[in-house]
Amino acid sequence: MKKSRHKDERLRVGISTCLLGENVRWDGGHQLDRYLADTLGKFVEYVPVCPEVECGFPIPREPFHLEGDPERPRLITSRTGVDHTERMERWARKRVEELEGEELCGFIFKSNSPSSGMERVKVRNEKGMPVKKGRGIFARVFMEHFPTLPVEEDGRLHDIQLRENFVERIFTLKRWREMVKERGSRGGLVEFHTRHKMLILSHSPQLYREMGKLVAGGGGYALAELFDRYRDLLTEAMKLKTTAKKNSNVLEHALGYFKKVLSPDEKREMLEVIEEYRLGYVPLIVPVTLVNHYVRKYDQPYLREQYYLNPHPLELALRNHV
Repeated sequence: MKKSRHKDERLRVGISTCLLGENVRWDGGHQLDRYLADTLGKFVEYVPVCPEVECGFPIPREPFHLEGDPERPRLITSRTGVDHTERMERWARKRVEELEGEELCGFIFKSNSPSSGMERVKVRNEKGMPVKKGRGIFARVFMEHFPTLPVEEDGRLHDIQLRENFVERIFTLKRWREMVKERGSRGGLVEFHTRHKMLILSHSPQLYREMGKLVAGGGGYALAELFDRYRDLLTEAMKLKTTAKKNSNVLEHALGYFKKVLSPDEKREMLEVIEEYRLGYVPLIVPVTLVNHYVRKYDQPYLREQYYLNPHPLELALRNHV
């Protein structure tokens, strides 16, 4: 079996502690997520955070809810009505500063939590009616402090497209940081952009062209400014989900690198498989596997270096379902 090129590239991801099976919830229970703990957990090093326990509240404890302005809701105990907003915000601001030293590549929040929910958390209005427009106190402070960091929550990660997108983003961010650290030069940026060409194209052809112009004309920027601008565009591009149409265009682009070596039957087979994927008959892993086969068979040097063909550990099987 082929060894994953990502096997030893463990990256650090923040996570709500209860998702790892720790009994830290208000009722003394947990919300263990087997995929996050057992599958993705083989390839990442988790940094667990439980806002309510770390903020000093006991286990078990009176549950909280959010109320007031959905943009800046208050954190209130549900039975006694005590307002703990300032206490939680004060702790959260201190905690995110501590997390700066963890080199996180992403964070996975607990959905619907008044402290950790990423979006659509219930907020009670002035009539006491809940509206799903809020964000947990810690999640809001974290996302304001780390605006470019990939974030998701456990509920949304049950969607295979969102899951693959999040995992692609955290592995891409890790490679970006390694390039900046190990080869933070204009040449390093050109190499990074070149190797990520097809991956970025599969998310946004428009942003890829903008990034290409930035790299080509980078001499007009100071290096730090150039890197910041490129990172922002990379973050924006990778947030956009891939589609069958965009992936099919990328795969047809890859086919062009074999035009002098593929037999007519091989070319026909490749086009048929891409069309079957585009129509939804087979998952993305099928045409990608065939391209990888031709890369090895014909020793295609450019495609061999493209992260699109291996953006995350094969063992995660993310492209088996998209």
